[in-house]
Amino acid sequence: MSKRIHIKQGRVIDPASNTDKITDLFIDHGKIVGIGSLGGTSRPYPDFTADLIIDATGLIVSPGFIDLSCRLREPGQTHKGDIKSETTAAAASGFTRICCPPDTTPPVDTAAIATMINEKAAAAGFCKVSLLGAMTKGLEGKQLSEMHALKEAGCIGVSNAWHSFADNQTLRKCLEYASTFDLIYFSNPLDKSLANNGCAHEGAIATRLGLPSIPALAEVVALSRDILLAEQVGIHIHFCQLSSAKAVKLVADAQRSGLPVTADVSAHQLMFTDECLDNYQSLYHLRPPLRSPEDLDGLKTGIKNNTITAICSDHQPHEPAAKMAPFPATEPGISALETLLPLALNLVSVGQLSLMALIEKLSLAPAKILGVDEGKICLNGSADLCIFNPDKQWTLEADSMLSKGKNSPLLNQTLTGQVQYTLVDGELSFSKNEPGS
Repeated sequence: MSKRIHIKQGRVIDPASNTDKITDLFIDHGKIVGIGSLGGTSRPYPDFTADLIIDATGLIVSPGFIDLSCRLREPGQTHKGDIKSETTAAAASGFTRICCPPDTTPPVDTAAIATMINEKAAAAGFCKVSLLGAMTKGLEGKQLSEMHALKEAGCIGVSNAWHSFADNQTLRKCLEYASTFDLIYFSNPLDKSLANNGCAHEGAIATRLGLPSIPALAEVVALSRDILLAEQVGIHIHFCQLSSAKAVKLVADAQRSGLPVTADVSAHQLMFTDECLDNYQSLYHLRPPLRSPEDLDGLKTGIKNNTITAICSDHQPHEPAAKMAPFPATEPGISALETLLPLALNLVSVGQLSLMALIEKLSLAPAKILGVDEGKICLNGSADLCIFNPDKQWTLEADSMLSKGKNSPLLNQTLTGQVQYTLVDGELSFSKNEPGS
């Protein structure tokens, strides 16, 4: 049975209603039934007695975060992560919903696999999970998947992840088929031939280190093609994890033309550049690669002017051996759930975004992209909440990470900003401290 919860004197920030004030929240049966002081006019009802009291004095109370790219690694790669471990880490990081790409082993190209993931995530209960179905069978880019069955099994969109298509005609047919079922196309734009099995941004750093490179053009060409095809078909296209300034400009142009185009960026792409690759630091091996300082500036401009509406973790947990080979042979990706909040708060500390704008990009904006009625704090709305201390300093240690993947370049560094509580449908899915009762 759901508890009645009283959240006391937190700074409630809700982008949907433009609310930023210190107040109380009252929760009953998973819903927010009162906003205001207990003795005030917003008292939910006279006999409200809390089963659980959370003192949020000095803390931010925001809508729960929603992640547009989080790999759980199950099925097929449970040595890297699994549904229980990674949703536990997500809850501890303030996420109430995560969206999972289809590149599991085997891929999410059948209703049976989608159903299995959804059932295991629901049983774990730490956060809600949205699934992307594979756009082609086996993610091979040749034959269309059974998109209708995938949607019936709960997939909210389709993607081919980082896998290429056999040709543009195949992609066009995929988009036409997806549009008939009102599925969103999640695109990871990368021209395979231009990428040419590279592992670092094409520039002076890669040249000096002798690393095979991926030009920004590989992203730009694929993104341009996808925009043109999406315009022809009339489908909502969401670009995942942009990395280049030119790509941001093209997305902005498409949006000004009235096309249903959205985009996100990972938090680490807003913090690091290819200069981090000195000494062949494989923990910075990413896909897309970290790019130039000029690209970083372009991404920050896109965040500020709302061309890029959402910030994601792009969480990719790996076992230690995956990062211990020579740089080109290591697997790309960062275990990024547990560091997203501190990295994102850096945008506030440097004046790039207001705290209100940042919370919108972590909650309301991704909710709109996924088409879920979440990411807001309102009467009778679901009590999906994140309560965090924006000033709390802490050290990221491998032993304390809840994700199976410890592959973070921020290990042993002092970070600022920490989640204290996460509530999903009015249930406490994570608590850093024991709340009152």
